Amino acid sequence: MTPEELAETHAAAFTQSRPWTAAEFAELLSKRFTHVVGISKSFALFQVIADEAELITIATHPTLQRQGLAKLRMNEWHTKAKNLGASRSFLEVAKNNSPAIALYEQIGYRPCGLRKGYYQQENNNKIDAVVMEFTLT
Repeated sequence: MTPEELAETHAAAFTQSRPWTAAEFAELLSKRFTHVVGISKSFALFQVIADEAELITIATHPTLQRQGLAKLRMNEWHTKAKNLGASRSFLEVAKNNSPAIALYEQIGYRPCGLRKGYYQQENNNKIDAVVMEFTLT
């Protein structure tokens, strides 16, 4: 997967917020703690530092959504994170992103924090981020 492919999928999947650029993906992927799993049209980008893993972003191209790929990507990144020594995982999600929250809760994530006004949408509305955690066992 190239940074350009990741940026293309991210832009298609995230229409309500600013998509990440190929340069931003390239910079993230250059860091030794950052990893990616999946395919160019459905991927999860995460980092593992010590025994903690954090989902940075997950995206599935709209033409492939509703096929279980996001759940598959979650399982893939959890497995890789455990293999790299992580025992806990974290993520943040926009409070109004009900489909993502439902997926994360189905997997076993539970809210552990709130970041007020964390996300800014194109219309300049600020949305809180729910921080969620999961034990990787």
